Amino acid sequence: MGNATRAVSLLTEHDKEYIATCQLGVVTDTQDMSGNILKESPVSVTSKELSRTLSRFTGDYEQLPPMYSAIKVGGKRLYELARQGIEVERKPRMIHIERITLLDDSELEAGGRFTMEVRCSKGTYIRTLCNDIGEALGCGAAMAQLTRTAVGAFRLEESRTLSQLEEFRDRGELESLIVPTAEIFRDMDTITVKPEVERLVMNGNPFRPDDIMDCSPASIDGLSDEEPMEAAEGQRFRVMDTDGRFYGIYVYSARTGQYRVERFFYSA
Repeated sequence: MGNATRAVSLLTEHDKEYIATCQLGVVTDTQDMSGNILKESPVSVTSKELSRTLSRFTGDYEQLPPMYSAIKVGGKRLYELARQGIEVERKPRMIHIERITLLDDSELEAGGRFTMEVRCSKGTYIRTLCNDIGEALGCGAAMAQLTRTAVGAFRLEESRTLSQLEEFRDRGELESLIVPTAEIFRDMDTITVKPEVERLVMNGNPFRPDDIMDCSPASIDGLSDEEPMEAAEGQRFRVMDTDGRFYGIYVYSARTGQYRVERFFYSA
């Protein structure tokens, strides 16, 4: 709403978090259990083997996008080609898995199932991750269930259904659910500029490290890192003044040693 609509294109840049259930011993054409089964294999995987394999997928890894995806090749969506029985060459994409947590392996021995929590970068296909884990274990795998639990700093438990929104509207309480635009970016480190450069910044001008009064670490789920990250090339920051007014998202350039505005939200 309001100037927050300027943030829409930036929302997809945030990391995502999922809880996924993976079925070992089966490979499907869609990489999930809704697809046609291509291969079935016996499963004999221990919890120790599974944990060791999951750890191999943390960090950066090249992931091959599935045919059943919305990526365009030659002007056509891959899933459109897949439905016609056409498979085309795809280029692997570098994605980042921040962490994989094994939540439940109680059905691993009896049913070949386990549940994991994954925090990952944009563009990550969790069903492809399941498929790749299955390949690494030598038995194949497909995704059986998926729930997105977070986008950036926003979590599923904070969400509201459309019917709940209507109830708030009918009671005249809808405004109580609206959060400030700056909250969209609370998973970014926050820069507070010195008072003497506030006028410069409120007009969208770049600033330098000497103009910074404070840099606070990102806050997710009420928790903060011990220290803010040292500015790296291309890193985004939300920029505020000493009164807590939100100016916008700035990007650091190591070449120029400046923070330049990427998306400006302040209005006098």
